[in-house]
Amino acid sequence: RTRGYGDGRRQRSEQADERPRQRAIVGTAASVTLTGPEYRRASPNDAAELFRLMSDPEVFAGLLQMPYPSVEAWRKNLEQQVEQHDGLHLLAIDNGEVIASGGIHSAGSRMRRRHVAGLGICIARERQGQGIGSEMMKRLLDWADNWAGYLRIELTVYVDNQRAIALYRRFGFEMEGTHRAHALRNGVYVDTHAMARFHPNPPQVPR
Repeated sequence: RTRGYGDGRRQRSEQADERPRQRAIVGTAASVTLTGPEYRRASPNDAAELFRLMSDPEVFAGLLQMPYPSVEAWRKNLEQQVEQHDGLHLLAIDNGEVIASGGIHSAGSRMRRRHVAGLGICIARERQGQGIGSEMMKRLLDWADNWAGYLRIELTVYVDNQRAIALYRRFGFEMEGTHRAHALRNGVYVDTHAMARFHPNPPQVPR
């Protein structure tokens, strides 16, 4: 099963290769190489896997998704993203399955909000506690900080999602307020916290 991490970047020196990570486990007879998750941008070909991920109540209840998604709707959404260059939809894939989905998206087309982006992420429940969420956050924030140049990253997270709140705090997000009855979840209005993070080292003009 899967569980959402909220509604809805990695310092240059820590940026990892986009190829799957490998680690060796050495035994008495032989050494075994295990391949870690692949991290890449989502494409329309991922519609079926995202449909599977987002069909789980543990996921869509933790986001702002609705029950009964469709493969066709996800494919259309992903096709639209191909032409959107101000955002990144990142996936973690293991053994052909999407185990995490996260994104950085522009806050809107208004001129005076061009420095702001939103963030959202969800992780498969059975893969939580294995560093997948942290790796997704590092990669998303690296893209936002060092390539897109966003100054402010903001998000909302359900007040009872303590695991997600702790993750966001580790990456520099701070509480800015609480939205009362922000969303309807399984017949109950629930509150969300507003959190935000500022670029830790904004680009400067060379001197």
